[in-house]
Amino acid sequence: MTDKTPEIITLKQLCAELKLDPRECRERLRAAVRDAKKFPELAKMHKPRTPWQWVKGSAGEKEARAAVKS
Repeated sequence: MTDKTPEIITLKQLCAELKLDPRECRERLRAAVRDAKKFPELAKMHKPRTPWQWVKGSAGEKEARAAVKS
């Protein structure tokens, strides 16, 4: 019996991978969450005062990467 738990990617891992400053990334993500038309998954998934994390390969992770890179 194998239980497949989804792999989680955190903001810290994302920043390390993209070689970006975590503080700047958080600011960009907060702005993206407010823009629900451009980043609907991100806006729907994030709850205030919770860690930034996504299931690897999810639509939310893809939107987070796009928001951070912009």
